[in-house]
Amino acid sequence: MATELVEVEQVLGHTPQRVWELVGDPALYPRFVREVAAVERSTTPARNPRYRVRFSVAGHRPVPDEVEVLVGRPAEHLVLVSPRWQDGHLSIRLEAEGRRRTRVQVVLSLPDAVTAGTVLTPGWVRKRIRKALALIEDHLAGRPITVSPTRIDQAAKGQTALTVARTLAKAGVLSPGRPDKVVKQLGELSRWGATLVGGYRAAAARNPTTTAVRDERGALTYADIDSRTTRLANGLAQRGVRHGRRVAILCRNHAGLVEATIACGKLGADVVLLNTGVSADQLADLVAEHRPIALLADAEFAPLFHHLPRSLTWVCTWAGAPGDLTADSLVADSSPAPLRPPPQPGRIIVLTSGTTGTPKGARRRTPPGLGAAASVLSRIPLRAGERMLVSAPLFHTWGLAGMQLGMPLHATMTLQRRFDPEAALRVIAEQRITSWFAVPVMLQRVMALPAAVRARYDTSSLRVVASSGSALPAQLVTAFMDAFGDVLYNLYGSTEVSWASIATPDDLRAAPTTAGRCPVGTKVGILGADGQPLPPGAVGRIAVGNDMLFEGYTCGTSTEMHDDLMVTGDRGYLDADRRLFVCGRDDDMIVSGGENVFPLPVEELLLSIDEVADAAVVGVPDHEFGQRFAAYLALKPGARLGATAVQEYVHEHLERFSVPRDIIFVRKVPRNATGKVLKRLLVEQE
Repeated sequence: MATELVEVEQVLGHTPQRVWELVGDPALYPRFVREVAAVERSTTPARNPRYRVRFSVAGHRPVPDEVEVLVGRPAEHLVLVSPRWQDGHLSIRLEAEGRRRTRVQVVLSLPDAVTAGTVLTPGWVRKRIRKALALIEDHLAGRPITVSPTRIDQAAKGQTALTVARTLAKAGVLSPGRPDKVVKQLGELSRWGATLVGGYRAAAARNPTTTAVRDERGALTYADIDSRTTRLANGLAQRGVRHGRRVAILCRNHAGLVEATIACGKLGADVVLLNTGVSADQLADLVAEHRPIALLADAEFAPLFHHLPRSLTWVCTWAGAPGDLTADSLVADSSPAPLRPPPQPGRIIVLTSGTTGTPKGARRRTPPGLGAAASVLSRIPLRAGERMLVSAPLFHTWGLAGMQLGMPLHATMTLQRRFDPEAALRVIAEQRITSWFAVPVMLQRVMALPAAVRARYDTSSLRVVASSGSALPAQLVTAFMDAFGDVLYNLYGSTEVSWASIATPDDLRAAPTTAGRCPVGTKVGILGADGQPLPPGAVGRIAVGNDMLFEGYTCGTSTEMHDDLMVTGDRGYLDADRRLFVCGRDDDMIVSGGENVFPLPVEELLLSIDEVADAAVVGVPDHEFGQRFAAYLALKPGARLGATAVQEYVHEHLERFSVPRDIIFVRKVPRNATGKVLKRLLVEQE
């Protein structure tokens, strides 16, 4: 078989030992070689290590492969071969030139079968090799990646505005219609702004008979929502709710939460969205901190109210007992008189996850326009008239985002009070749902259903399954798309920064663990401890800039800023194709024997064990190494697994210092509503 031989020589200003740290580890290649989307070590025998590789060339569908280290002489010579490359190989030789310089000789032998009909010409390949070596040089020299400037000139602003307009037009948000209805629609947006109130009133003016929300109690049109929330707002006003006051909402996913939020918005009151997993003590603390004038809550949470002030008005939003003050009774008994927009829009306060302590209230920014929606729509192809199932909790940033995105799209939003995987598939099939907002643990529960159960439901109407809230395990990404098609989108963000990046199905096929790329109007920087940008491929603190950064915590504190970039508290890196990868929380990283290691890769590996249903890995003190990992495993029903077998499995795939010294088997790994591990409960369980 004929082969094409490509040779490149380049001198780097670093010792062979330093250069080898990068070129000698194929797992690092995606950070410097754009066409190598993902590399994962399959085994670590004494000789001939193997790696699973995904190549993605010029935007084509990723090609899986496996490479083997044929020669691996540290700081001297590396040769990689592949069973699929007959007579093909990659050779990298390092030769010292002086005290701090290294001549790097790269020889790539590609079979004609690989290069035929592709862009892989010798000239193109040489350019890509030189580009990769230049990134390695920048990394070793500590030259930072350029982050977009803080000040944007007028031309850039105009280009961004044009991109926003095109995105909104493509999604059907900007579309022609009856002139009188279009005028009313724009008038409502002008009066109320790009708030929930403005969005729902604009939709009611344009499409009053379209179903807005559907739950177990039935369906409500946009006109119904507008009328009912005006009456509810007038009823709440009679009980002291007004501009500048706060109202706490404790509801599961149903129309009552939507109506309560809009009614408070019409009065200009701030809304505090409470987590349905809150305890009685936490609820009392949150009420004492935020001092709401009223609590709108489902009746099932009444047993948690015994620590609350007697003066706090409770309005029942679901299944109240006779004599309770209910949202429906306020709607029935209150005035339909229209309300004027408040001096300033009320804020929505979302609580942080509270995985390690008490949740904090984060004040959400009022969108300055439709640019926030356009940012997400630039990467997730939602369209006007969507039939949306929002399973993610509405009290969480991601569920709230689903509700907010549904407004300009005039979507029909279906809600289920409690998530059940089969019930979700049933409603997708019955209502021909086109987009589904979920969190990863929900997708895991769907995939845990027997294949025969999943096959009962026709889910072919789904175009988008949008996930956020916690990390998506790589195994889940691939299994879900194999079962449901390439419809999965993963948004990485936080309560504080809203969004940072979005991974499309193409991104996830190429690199299942990626958090994706930045949408329109967003930038990400990888910063060092001093807040300065780090060089290509380096792991550092993830910082985000966009128009929806939060305004601060209700306790008066905020989070760290560098220019217009807000630090997320996570650590990660950008690969050579500008995809973001999240390594873990800044405070999750441990130093074991002098090595910086993160628990996320270990958790991913543990979840790939057939017997393991769930896993969590945390750092604990160690008198010898400083810190070590402890792994908590929940096994599948009837499964048996020994601690030694687990440790041996991890050691086969990861470095020695990533192997958990402690293996603790638990009945269940405690998680919150979005799937994040509750570490304080994990340790208490032990």
